[in-house]
Amino acid sequence: MTVPSNLKYTADHEWLSIDGQGIATIGITAYAAAALGDVVYLELPAVGATITAGESCGEIESTKSVSDLGSPVDGLVVEINQDAIADPGVVNLQPFGAGWLIRVRVHAQSELLNADEYRTLIGGE
Repeated sequence: MTVPSNLKYTADHEWLSIDGQGIATIGITAYAAAALGDVVYLELPAVGATITAGESCGEIESTKSVSDLGSPVDGLVVEINQDAIADPGVVNLQPFGAGWLIRVRVHAQSELLNADEYRTLIGGE
């Protein structure tokens, strides 16, 4: 299972990358995408919405279930991935690339896991 070393992770299987301007790109991990099955619908927060670390900020619907998208940060949504909304299957195909979900101007963040800690959590090597 792919776990890129340059990202941070949550115990709820979200990943994030924060750029030098304080903008976080957030998505779900390959582990989560595989567990969900084929993603068929995304409900993401609107641009301009405020999200809170540890709280739900959207939903991911798959052929197996509907799951909450948790926020790993407090912040303001500055962009949503319109391509993923149009073609949710990209979340399964490229969860760490084209399947990203939202971009947020970070105000604060919760405790995050590094790649090694996340690999341990999911039983990876």
